[in-house]
Amino acid sequence: MRALVLLLSLWMPAIATAASGSFTLDHAPIDLTDKASLQRGAQVFMNYCSGCHSMQYQRYSRTFEDLGIPEELGSENLQFNGDKPTDYMKRAMPETSAATWFGAAPPDLTLVARVRGADWLYTYLRTFYVDESRPFGVNNKVFPDVGMPHALQPLQGTPRESYEEVMVDGETVKRYVGIQSDGDGALSPDEYDQAVADLVNFLEYTGEPFRLESEKIGKWVLVFIIVLFVFVFLLKKDYWREVH
Repeated sequence: MRALVLLLSLWMPAIATAASGSFTLDHAPIDLTDKASLQRGAQVFMNYCSGCHSMQYQRYSRTFEDLGIPEELGSENLQFNGDKPTDYMKRAMPETSAATWFGAAPPDLTLVARVRGADWLYTYLRTFYVDESRPFGVNNKVFPDVGMPHALQPLQGTPRESYEEVMVDGETVKRYVGIQSDGDGALSPDEYDQAVADLVNFLEYTGEPFRLESEKIGKWVLVFIIVLFVFVFLLKKDYWREVH
């Protein structure tokens, strides 16, 4: 069973990329050593995502410690439902209400970066656009017919598809350029991209909180193996010196 879970965790990013169709994914500027970015990402998540989405495998206290946030400050600014710092990060919305309003309870996001991939998330959050035919008035380039509202619209503003006219075989056609905001959001386009990058950075961290520690240990393991190989090689030569 563990082997199956590990195999699926390795395959899911590739599957998610394939699920994005022909839309080209942008590269997410992930940097797990950037504590300031992780702190900003945590703030964006708690203010705009935690109302609907939970992180049932991540504790507040672990987040505060890893991100260098004093527990008192974190509890005051990043906990809105009266939970204790040692509790898991649960959604504020009751699950029954979420299922009623959205048709199904919004998914837990603890491992979403490992399942979808950071590039997919980064592109997804930057490609919502107005589509009046959809129940929430928005659609998405990476996830067509998405079933959720654009939670970050107060930051980005009203996003619309942008096209330009080009000549193809002597005919004028419209070519997709990108998503442009109407400018009614709290952030400029560059500031919004940075906020999304911070949020995705935070989601990448929650998917594997011990990643940096594992990488650090892994380097020492490789050094140990190299040193051990030298001694094993010399020992082998000593054992076989009379044979050769």
